[in-house]
Amino acid sequence: MSRLESERAVDKVKMNSTRVETVVDLTLRDPTKIVQVARSRFNEGRTLPIKFRRKQLNGLVRLLEENEQAIVDAIHRDLRKPEQEAVSYEVLPTLNEIKHVLNHLDEWTRPEKPSKPLTNLMDGVYVYKDPYGVVLVMGAWNYPFHLTLAPLIGAIAAGNCAVIKPSDVSPATSELISILVPKYLDQDCYPVFLGGVKETTELLKERFDYIFYTGSTTVGQIIHKAANKYLTPVTLEMGGKSPAYIDSSADIAKTVKRILWGKCINSGQTCIAPDYILCTREVQDKFVKYAQKVILEFYGSDVEASADLCRIVTDRHFERLVGLMPGLKIALGGRYEPKDRFMEPTIAVDVSPNHPIMQEEIFGPILPMVTISNVDEAISFINKREKPLALYVFSTNKSDQEKLLKKTSSGGVCVNDTILHIATNVLPFGGVGNSGMGAYHGRSTFDTFSHRKSVLVRDFKSVPEKLMASRYPPYSKSKLSMIRMALQERKGLSCRYLSHIVMFLLGVGITVAVYFLCKL
Repeated sequence: MSRLESERAVDKVKMNSTRVETVVDLTLRDPTKIVQVARSRFNEGRTLPIKFRRKQLNGLVRLLEENEQAIVDAIHRDLRKPEQEAVSYEVLPTLNEIKHVLNHLDEWTRPEKPSKPLTNLMDGVYVYKDPYGVVLVMGAWNYPFHLTLAPLIGAIAAGNCAVIKPSDVSPATSELISILVPKYLDQDCYPVFLGGVKETTELLKERFDYIFYTGSTTVGQIIHKAANKYLTPVTLEMGGKSPAYIDSSADIAKTVKRILWGKCINSGQTCIAPDYILCTREVQDKFVKYAQKVILEFYGSDVEASADLCRIVTDRHFERLVGLMPGLKIALGGRYEPKDRFMEPTIAVDVSPNHPIMQEEIFGPILPMVTISNVDEAISFINKREKPLALYVFSTNKSDQEKLLKKTSSGGVCVNDTILHIATNVLPFGGVGNSGMGAYHGRSTFDTFSHRKSVLVRDFKSVPEKLMASRYPPYSKSKLSMIRMALQERKGLSCRYLSHIVMFLLGVGITVAVYFLCKL
């Protein structure tokens, strides 16, 4: 798709207006029919062959490679996101995720053969990876392309059909997804459903076999409640107040740069953005001093004129952020322009734990600093609040690093940097407690959308039957003794290799016997 074609596609949702808050009349499709068609295709077994899954995943690769500019343009219309951020944090991670899955798909889909206990020495013991069926993938507006398609990759790889629901708050990107996906994926197996709250409410009345949601905790609770009707399993990727702890041993120049990068990308509208800082007053003063230089380096003397800073997504979100600022002691920034939804990166110092900005996730470019005396006070502060999605530790003190790792609970931890832990696809990404449930990325995404089915295979040969005969009535003490002995947990050599050892010893025995027979 050319740049001109992409602009025409996203213009469908502009409605001759410079501001689009929600999707209006994007679909007249019946959610019941959509789910019914997808379920029919799943029951036919269309998504089960590995060849079919590979074809769909390669289709997503082509979608990304052939439409990068259109994707960048759509995201820019929704968030005024710079091209580098759109490509670096949306297009490339999605592309890398698909290629990682394609490289490992044969390995992941192969039945596992776990170590066998003594009682199953002569049996087949397997773990099969079954798709759940028809799943619902609900994307988020802050990274509207990546957070919609990244979970879909795992759903496809695991052999599911998936209904794709982009966010209504990012209409240009959602509309583009609805145009592109049917061109590259099976339309019956992977339909795109567009709409706002009303349409989503109707969609959630349908029966799904798994629901994957990315967004706010408030909406996540609604999703969870809807899923309970059919006992549908869910993954909820939410957020929370992710703290950054800084001590005096940290390289303050690099620390400031890394924290402000993590806070300012997407104008703070990132679920794992550093939400607030815990440090001593001495570290706080140094942080503010270096922050002035970093903001000037990032965005120049006129931040509002910079093309490298996103805008707040809607008026409602902007007004909420402005409402958090009264009563703050602003040390840096603080300017905002409602007409353009511009908010300058802002640092507030000596913030009270009771201030409204400390009661909810900020999701914007405001960074409060709360002073503490030491690492133990920081741990106590963190543990008195809901479990965060991320914890950032800036320290070269190994003892304090370990103390924070062991004495706090969070979805993930990044030491001496921010954000980057989610870019490592061998690490699961997900929340805990109020910040979410379940995890994905890499193998974890495939596992999320797969049911691990236990399989035991026995035969009718006489030897295993005799070995298990003690289970049958009439019961006796001798039979119970045999059962106790058979079921006793043993530490040592795994039975996984016992059959190989037995065959080896048998071969040695036969060789020795043949040798002596030849001597006679």
